[in-house]
Amino acid sequence: MAQPAFAGGDATSSTVGSTPALSATPESDFLGTDTLRGRSGKLMARFLPYLARLDIPVLSAVIGDTVVRTPGVYVLRDSSRSSLFTFITLRPFSDKVKGRVGSYRMGYWPFERRKVRSEAYASLDGFIEVTPDNQDTQVSEHFRLRDFLTKDQRDVWPKYLVLDTKLIDKLELVIDDLVSRGYDVRYLSVMSGFRTPQYNVKGVGKGRADASRHQYGDAADVFVDNDRNGRMDDLNRDGRADTRDARILLEAVDRVEAAYPGLVGGAGVYPATRAHGPFTHIDARGQRARWGRI
Repeated sequence: MAQPAFAGGDATSSTVGSTPALSATPESDFLGTDTLRGRSGKLMARFLPYLARLDIPVLSAVIGDTVVRTPGVYVLRDSSRSSLFTFITLRPFSDKVKGRVGSYRMGYWPFERRKVRSEAYASLDGFIEVTPDNQDTQVSEHFRLRDFLTKDQRDVWPKYLVLDTKLIDKLELVIDDLVSRGYDVRYLSVMSGFRTPQYNVKGVGKGRADASRHQYGDAADVFVDNDRNGRMDDLNRDGRADTRDARILLEAVDRVEAAYPGLVGGAGVYPATRAHGPFTHIDARGQRARWGRI
């Protein structure tokens, strides 16, 4: 492994104090571990809560405390300046004031207004600050930060994102499963990833919005779109793209969850409308749920 060093920048691309070069030692060669690369082995980023305690001794030794004290995007590079891995320190949830972080409208999560029964709906660690300069940061082999952004406030920067690595890991495993069965999956399009509460309630209504995993960053509506035409590809080669193709993704989700129970979650198949083609909802909520035309 080449000798790595940090190229650090905060989420607005101003310079953060440089971190000293890091010597390559056997115990610091942690980038191939399941802890960082995920079960898929394809994660390329990890999200660190502000002022988090680094419970992985090797990780703590490599990145130090400065990273978790300063929200931003930190890229671990080798001596050739190639990116090895990215650590992203979140802005704390307390930075949201009156439903906004800076100029970016977020709204209010259910747990801010009343008690919730499930711990999975009770809190958030914070927000990833996304700028024009860092939006293309690779979070895994197939996905970038901007793939999961809420589809509104297009001219407002910086934007803020909630994203769970369990979701990214699960999507990569679904791709692997499909490819292993002979399906051509070069591009899995995220039609809808993170949705701010204020955006979410407009799209699905208040009652349903409260339960939506999209606002917790561990859900995505996806479809295979290798030709980039904005519609599901004909995966089963029956001459049309419909819910039968979306069901192929659902079956892959079932196999992934059977192999990796820690990634269990919800999934549902949705038919085409005038606004979009068929798609499959996938989330990593922690308990199995299925719905829709399956």
